[in-house]
Amino acid sequence: MTETTQRVAVAAVGIPLAVAVVYAGGWILALLIAAIVVAGSLEFYRMAEHRQARPLIAAGLPLAVAFVLVAAANPQAGPVSFGLVITIATLVVTALAIWTRGVEGQPLLSISTTLTGAVYTGGLLSFGLFLRHLPGVAGAIHGTALVFAPVLLTWTSDTFAFFVGRRWGRTKLIPRVSPGKTVQGAIGAVVGSVLVAIAYTRVLEAFPTYRPTMFEGAIFGLAISIVAQIGDLVESLLKRDAGVKDSGKLLPGHGGALDRFDSLLFTLPLAYLFFRFWVGTGVAG
Repeated sequence: MTETTQRVAVAAVGIPLAVAVVYAGGWILALLIAAIVVAGSLEFYRMAEHRQARPLIAAGLPLAVAFVLVAAANPQAGPVSFGLVITIATLVVTALAIWTRGVEGQPLLSISTTLTGAVYTGGLLSFGLFLRHLPGVAGAIHGTALVFAPVLLTWTSDTFAFFVGRRWGRTKLIPRVSPGKTVQGAIGAVVGSVLVAIAYTRVLEAFPTYRPTMFEGAIFGLAISIVAQIGDLVESLLKRDAGVKDSGKLLPGHGGALDRFDSLLFTLPLAYLFFRFWVGTGVAG
């Protein structure tokens, strides 16, 4: 199978499954997110090992999943409980480093990569649960529509960046980090995302809460595209530092979990903040 065929096959199976799981929400959605978090955390730690960081994987994986479990236990509360998870994680990882790494085992690097990997994957992807179960959401369809707002716009941004960059791309964006990305592609991504976001406001008009205006939709599309491209560049930076082409081989034609969800790690939290604290001002919590 060609890479394009593999991508289409994965999408044909993955998209309906993702819609069904997001619609179900709750612990079913948490289970899917936890699986992605485990795969993404392992990829992050494997890349860190390429730089001789020696993260505490046995501690980092459950800590990453802990963010998802805490989010699933009370998703309407938002990330307020993450402070407790981070505090406990810091205490556990730093204490373990005394006996497992010692002075000679680069404990500072080990601790920092362990904690960063857990927050980068588990902490950020958990915002999918917060978004699905925002206070005042009018049912499963409404929650699903909110989750797929950043998902759709992230995909739009990636798609416009690819095709505009391939057709008109001349000026490299940040060649040392990602040689294939161009300024023209980045601009095309922003324009496409803004247009789709404005159109998506008509979809959200069908619900009683979290109804952005067209102007708010345009701002949202602009912000999502910028943040999505930053998320993609962050993962490219990590892979380039580790000296690997893909973060893993989880999805045929797509690479690893981080390759597929790198932008969503950034756009899901942004979407939550946008709907909860801008559009959702005044919605009962």
